[in-house]
Formats: sequence, C-alpha cells, structure tokens
Amino acid sequence: MSAAPPPRELLLIGGGGEMTLSVDVAVQAVEQARARGLRTHVTNRADTLAATPDVTAAADAATAVDFARPGDTADWAAGRAAEGERPALVFGVREMAQEAVAATADALGLPGNPPAAVRRIRTKDACRAALAAAGFRQPAVRVCRDAAEARAFLAATAGPWVVKPRDGADSAGVRKVTGPDDLPAALAGLPDREAPFLVEEFVEGGEFSVEGVFVGGSPRVLAVTAKEKLPPPYFVEIGHVLPADISEETRRSVEETVTAALTALELRFGLFHVELWLTAEGIVLGEVHVRIGGGWIHRMLPHVRPGLELYGTVYDDALGLPVDLPATLPAPERAAAARYFAPPEGRVTAVTGWDAVRTHPAVLHAELRVGPGDVVPGFRSGGDRVGAVVVGAATPAEARELARELVASVRFTVEPVEPVEPVETVEPVGAVGVDAAPGVPGRPEVCVDLEPRPLTSSFRISHMTIETVDHLRLRLVQAGRTVGEGEITADSGYGQDGPAIAAEAEELARTLAATCDDAHRRADGSDPVAPLRAGLEKAAADGVGAPARMLVEMAFLDRAARRAGVPVWRLLGLPEPGRVRLLHTVPIGEDIPLDGRPLKIKLGGADDERILRSLLGVPAPLILDANRGWDRQDWERLRPLLAELAPAVLEDPVRDPALLPAIRAALPGTAVVLDEGIATADDASFAVGTAGGLNVKLMRFGGILPALDALTDATERGAARMLGCFLEPPRAIAYAAQLAGLCDWSDLDGHFWVSDDRPVPSYGLDSSAPGIPRIAYTPEPARGEALAI
Repeated sequence: MSAAPPPRELLLIGGGGEMTLSVDVAVQAVEQARARGLRTHVTNRADTLAATPDVTAAADAATAVDFARPGDTADWAAGRAAEGERPALVFGVREMAQEAVAATADALGLPGNPPAAVRRIRTKDACRAALAAAGFRQPAVRVCRDAAEARAFLAATAGPWVVKPRDGADSAGVRKVTGPDDLPAALAGLPDREAPFLVEEFVEGGEFSVEGVFVGGSPRVLAVTAKEKLPPPYFVEIGHVLPADISEETRRSVEETVTAALTALELRFGLFHVELWLTAEGIVLGEVHVRIGGGWIHRMLPHVRPGLELYGTVYDDALGLPVDLPATLPAPERAAAARYFAPPEGRVTAVTGWDAVRTHPAVLHAELRVGPGDVVPGFRSGGDRVGAVVVGAATPAEARELARELVASVRFTVEPVEPVEPVETVEPVGAVGVDAAPGVPGRPEVCVDLEPRPLTSSFRISHMTIETVDHLRLRLVQAGRTVGEGEITADSGYGQDGPAIAAEAEELARTLAATCDDAHRRADGSDPVAPLRAGLEKAAADGVGAPARMLVEMAFLDRAARRAGVPVWRLLGLPEPGRVRLLHTVPIGEDIPLDGRPLKIKLGGADDERILRSLLGVPAPLILDANRGWDRQDWERLRPLLAELAPAVLEDPVRDPALLPAIRAALPGTAVVLDEGIATADDASFAVGTAGGLNVKLMRFGGILPALDALTDATERGAARMLGCFLEPPRAIAYAAQLAGLCDWSDLDGHFWVSDDRPVPSYGLDSSAPGIPRIAYTPEPARGEALAI
C-alpha cells in the first residue's frame, strides 16, 4: 500500500511583524491556509520569530530566513525544493517582504508577481515614473541627495511640497514643506539622513485607498476606503472608513483607474492596496502595494463583505480552485471604521473609559497599548500609534461617528516628561574635542539606534546575495553633546543579528561608562586606553559578541581621543595613516574591469573556470576570493589555471584546511590568506601557521585593539597581512583604515555599497579633528580614477 502524499505547503515569507496588527494579519493568513488543508511554513528574522510566538504557534513550521535579502530567501527555498520540500504556493503579508516573495515564487516557478515589477513599486520615484509614462496623473518628484538638490527642486516647482524617504512605510519621515525654511527640520526627520530622499509636489485633495485581490491575474476591487489624517506637517493616518462615502460614478472611475494602473505596472498576484487623491483635476495615484492595507482594513473588509476570506481567495486562485468573485462587485451593504488614539505627549498617569469601549457591542477590535507610567511619544508616524478602535455600523457615516465617539470617550491624564534624548552637535573639522574638558560632571548617557538600510546595489558572494544591512549607531552623550560615537552595520547572512548586537552593545556601554570612568579617575594618565582594554577583554571572556564590542570600542576610543585632543591612531601609538590604496571588489555575476586596477574577484560559483580563463594575460594584480567555496575536486580542476594566473593573493580558497599545504606548494608566488572564521588570537595564529597569511576584519575580532594584536603577531612571524571589511558605513571603514599602514593589502571598500560615496581607487584620512578620522576624497578624482560598482 503506497503512502499518502504529503500535504501541500504554503510558504509564508516574512511571517508577521511585532505589532499586534501585523501578528493578527499573519495568523489569519495561516488559519485560512490550514482551512484548505495546506501545511504552513513561516519564515522570518530570528529575533522576530521569537517575538511573535502567536504566529509560530499557528504555523506547522518556522525557519529563520531574513526576508530583507530576497536572493537569499529564494536560494533557501530552492534548496528545500531540491530536497523534495517544494511549497505549493508562496505568499507574504508584510510590505518589506514582498520582494522576497516575488523572487522566491519566480525561482520556484510558482504564481507570483514579477520581481522587477515589485522592485519598481517599492521604489517610490520609480513607481511614479512608470505611472506617469503610462499616462496617469502624478505629482512632480525628484530624488535628492542633499539639501542643495532639494532647494533647487523647490525653486523650480510650485509648492507646497512633501519630503519623504525613497523607500519606507507608516509615513515615517514624511513631512510637508511650504518653503526653503522648512527644509532643515524635514531633512532632520528622515529615518536615514545619509540616504537619498524624495521631494515631491504636495497634492491637494481627499485621500483614499483601493483594496482588492487578483483573480486569474486580473485585479478585482473589493472596496474603496476613505482616509483621515492628522494636520500637516506630518501625514499620519488617524482613521479609515470603509466603504468610502462617494458617489457611484466616482467609485467606478476610481476602480477603473486603479485596475488600469495595476495592469500597466505588470502586477498580477495576491492582494493590492493602492493610494490616491481625488483632486479638482481628477484622480492622482499615490503609492501602490501588493499586500492588504494596514489600519485594520483586514478586519473591516470581511465585515462589510460577509464570507470574504482575503488570503483564502488568493490561495484558491493560485491552487486552481474556483473563486466566486465577479469582475465587478456591488457596493458593500454595511460599513466599518477604524480610529486611532492620539493622546497628548507625556507620561500617562491615568486612563478612564477604556473598559466601556472594549466591551461595546459594535466593536470589531479594540486595543490600547499604554497605561499609567508609560510615555506617549509625539504622533509623527504609524509607529507612534498607541491603540485603535474598529467598529461596524449600517452606513459609512454612522461607522465614522461611532469610532470617533468611542475613541473620544477614553480620557488620558498625562504629565510632562523631562527630555532625555539630547540634541546631537556636529563639530566642524579642526574643532577641539567636545569632551576635551575633563571637568564635565556625570557619566555619559548611552544612545543606540538601529534601522535596516538597503544597499546601493546587490552584493553576491559564493553562498549568499546581500541586499540589506542593519545600520547601528552608538553615541555617548554628556551635557547634551555627543562625546563619542561608534557606527557599524550588521548582516545576518554572516550571523550578525542587528537587534541582538544593539542590545549587547547598549548593556556593555552602560557598564563601561561606569567602570572606565572610575578607572580613568584612578589612573596616573600613562595609558588612558588600559581601562577600556580590560573592560573589553572581560566582555569577550563573558561571551559578548565581536560586533557589539567593536561598536562600543569605537565610541569609547573616539571619546578618549577627543579628551586627549588627538586622533585615535595617535592615541594608540600607530604610525600616521598614509593614502589607502584599494582593491576593486567584483562580486559574483558582475563584469570584470580590465583597465589595470588591482582586482579582488569573488569566486566560488559555477562559473569560476570561465572567469579564471578570462583573466589570463590581465596585467592587473589579482586577488581571488573563493569564500571557502571550493572542495578538493574544485581545487584539482582549477589548479592548472590558478598556477598559470599566479594571483598575488588567494583568499579562503577551500573548505578543508587540510588542502592548504598543497595549495601553497602549487602556488609558491601567491600569498594565501584566511578570512572566514578568523576572529581570535588563536584563529590568527592558525591562519599564519597553515596558510601563511590572514585577513583581519575588525567586526570579527571585536575592534581595533584585538585586531592590532593579531597584526603585530603576524608581522613578527613574516606572514601576509590583509585588512578587510564587511559592508560597513564610512565611519567604520575610516576607523579600520587607521591600521592600513601595517598591512600588505587593504580591502576597505565596503562603504561604497552602504553609502552614496563615489567609488575611488584610493582615499586619505582626515585627522584634523580629535577622535576617529574621516575618509577624505580628492575634490575631483584624477582622470580614470572614478570607478563604477
């Protein structure tokens, strides 16, 4: 008797976020899959899986896979499929997971949206350009990189305007600007002040959204939703009413416009949520999303259309099951509304009226996340919401009024809160260190920020493709001024968990802020770094991770150098850094420039033999990095080509270190260095002994102090020394570059993928101000010096 076939599987990429709304959406999506006999497998970041137990409990399986790297998610799913674990369909309910959903569906040949179409709508200016090219009304928009470009756009267009992130959600960083004087505050409010941003013309008109589902590749509108927002300068939604109270003629026009736009954008799968304005000139389309709208719309829609299963409709359509949903639906016969609480800023001392609201018979959902003792922030983005009430009623007007009444009946008593987040001051180059006066009382406060940051372009190596990193910044603040600052990025593909690093770093920094200051006051001044070194060594022994130690070390060495009025390298007794000559890193799959510059070429893929043959006769110094991508068979196959090429450096060639002696013997003129897994003094000694060289990355060693020890030992033993990096921000790169004079090769170009800095073959360090130096570029690179990544 043959075994029953395994149940079909839904792969829910990105699971749910930590907010209750996101958890509720994800749980509903899982439950509607189970009702169809589907096994459910949820993926998410490891920390979010742990923080959303309701989602993991509802699913049959859960795996930590970072949806912020679409290529990695697709590769992971393809690997499972190759082992017989192929899902029947791929889906996602979160905005930031949609690119991974599309990439995975495309890799597996399953129904989904084209990856290029999803990337286009996720980049707001690209979506606007595509809609305008297709003939839809769009506000004028410009991608700006600094205040000067923004001012130029303001001067060339009619105001008012809106400043917003190029890629974001929940209206974070979105602000109205009426003139040049408003720009500084708007730019200061952007989530990432270093990233390009948008300035677009403000659209005057009522705001709406259209909710729907694709059936057979065609969009079907389920409802039009009216939005209500708080007054500018911010654009935070305070309520929704569904269906919108508009005329039948207007509704038909809106539906026709949206369905035409979705078709023009080549979207065809899942759910959609399209924003728009009704203006005196007609319909102006806003942002386009391939997921259900937020604001509890997923609870409102099934109320106004009884029997509707949003996610179940998608599953039925993808699985070829019948979907009873006509191309044009009649207007809903009942209504729903959602409204958010917006209590005044301050510390809550009392809340009254809540029990009566949550038990009201018309309430479909109610939540309140603050109580006595909690601090209410300013209401500037969706992330600042503290609760909501969702109600059902017979008409849109009745639903709107009831939601308003119930929210207004909850009274908050608050008291002022003394400001705890000091204003950062940026010292001009050449200024005296901000903490130069040792008499400033008190220990520094510790401030840690984390935010995901997309790369300027994908970065592919042998075992993964990197799309996004977590940007972490730790500041030591004293008397309202930043007195020390560290900055790194974390990539979970390398086992670097951004939120965990932030938590570790904050705890360690708070400890060192006390112990190092106490030790500093007792020391005789002969070695101001000794207390910090001792504290960091103890942290390493206690198991604190290397990235957290590096972040903290940067901030405290920056502070110590500012106190001493010298750059960090001088504080540590290092030689003055000269100009840093870079290798040009070429990720897998990118064109190799053949113009004589030193090349670091990523290998470890199926195309290695062709790439190596293409390099025969190239006059440039070659550094080949296989990231442990070769086994014995690969090495034997590629050995003749490598011997003929005689690269200057061969980095991490094989997974098995037992092959290293044979590799060194076969390539006598090549420096073999190890990188992966080289993170301690013992690892460094092993690399020098077995390979004859090492690549030192501060993020692996835990900062400049342990890295300096490893390089000093390698120098004494005559080993090859390379100074490397991950994809890191310019400040972290400049910090590492202080060691470049101790190394044979510098591979310190990781910031070109993280920032908008123009790639160049070399740069200097500006040490004119105390603390961590800054990368200094020539005003205009010499002819042929500018590179393209």
